[in-house]
Amino acid sequence: MNTTPGLRISHRYLRVWRRNVVVYRKTWRVSFLPPLLEPLLYILAFGYGLSALVGEVAWRGASVSYVAFIAPALLCIAMMYNSFFETTYGSFVRMYYQKTFDAMLATPLYLEDIIAGEIVWGATKAVIATAIMQAILTLFGLIRYPEGLLILPLSFLAGFAFASIGMFFTAVVKHIDLFNLPIFLFVTPMFLFGGTFFPLETLPGWAQTVAWILPLTHLVELSRAAGFGLLDGALLWHVLYLAVFSALSFPLALVRMRSRLIK
Repeated sequence: MNTTPGLRISHRYLRVWRRNVVVYRKTWRVSFLPPLLEPLLYILAFGYGLSALVGEVAWRGASVSYVAFIAPALLCIAMMYNSFFETTYGSFVRMYYQKTFDAMLATPLYLEDIIAGEIVWGATKAVIATAIMQAILTLFGLIRYPEGLLILPLSFLAGFAFASIGMFFTAVVKHIDLFNLPIFLFVTPMFLFGGTFFPLETLPGWAQTVAWILPLTHLVELSRAAGFGLLDGALLWHVLYLAVFSALSFPLALVRMRSRLIK
């Protein structure tokens, strides 16, 4: 077992990533369905249901249809869910129940290689889900191009951020059932109040402040701007936020996972 002190990551983290790719290829038909069907269900529910009641929504001084307003946010939700759940439930099962981490620690891999490979795989799953969903939304004319192409590299950055914080939670929870707490306290508030289903301006001032602290809010702003083709320099602030969030949560996940696995 490699117990070298300090944080060390080598190119071998790609072996861990590749291992997860091989497993994914065996179950891709099942994994392919949710991002394929989810946008269709949302469009049917919101586009032909709620949209008729809401009408148009004001965003950046322009009026857009409600279904067009939520379409980029659906991509953001897919980025968050696919990466976060991969490094929480998925990684916890591999670590605790399947003992996959123990087997890999018996190889020349550094512990940090394993964790980095898991996080990068979580980000990769976010890209896969985004690409599938974006293709469906494009068929409905809800994404503008060529600006919309920026959503794909954005999905990797977002996936990396959410996968990193998900791995941190994996390092601190004692039992798989306890993931209900970070989901309830961290993921659900972002899902509901991150500017996904209604403009932030409709919230009270204090709630808007809380929303801007959460990463999904910045991700939604970026995806919506790219999806509508409305890019400007102010968006760099949102990119910087996600980059800093990733830069902080990634080493934090490595440190906490080392504390958990190396006694």
